[in-house]
Amino acid sequence: MTEAEYLNDCPNILLLEDDLLLAMDMEDHLLQTGHKIVGPFGRIADALDAIPRNDLAGAIVDLNLHGELSVPVIEMLQERDVPVIICSSHAELPELKNRLKGLPMLPKPWNPQKLNRLVEQTFGVGHAA
Repeated sequence: MTEAEYLNDCPNILLLEDDLLLAMDMEDHLLQTGHKIVGPFGRIADALDAIPRNDLAGAIVDLNLHGELSVPVIEMLQERDVPVIICSSHAELPELKNRLKGLPMLPKPWNPQKLNRLVEQTFGVGHAA
């Protein structure tokens, strides 16, 4: 298999995270486990622009980006039947928990093993490492 064929077989994961270091760390982890990253994006508008232009296996979305909730991104992904994992330290707040009912949560600081498990369970894709 050529490198181009391998990359074409890798699932696209959208990554929306406003903390640059966390985004880079998660991106590196996902790349090492056989995924292609769309992003990472630090702004809601950029993610909204990218969603219709990409074939996504799933998305990992930070809930609070510089004080702005990423609900429009989550809703657009759901309208397109793209599975979403919420990565946030705010997701357990009662008023948000009800709004996000049924979505898998990855608390911050995130754990690589839990992320691998959630990606496999939620997106239906495993990892190469």
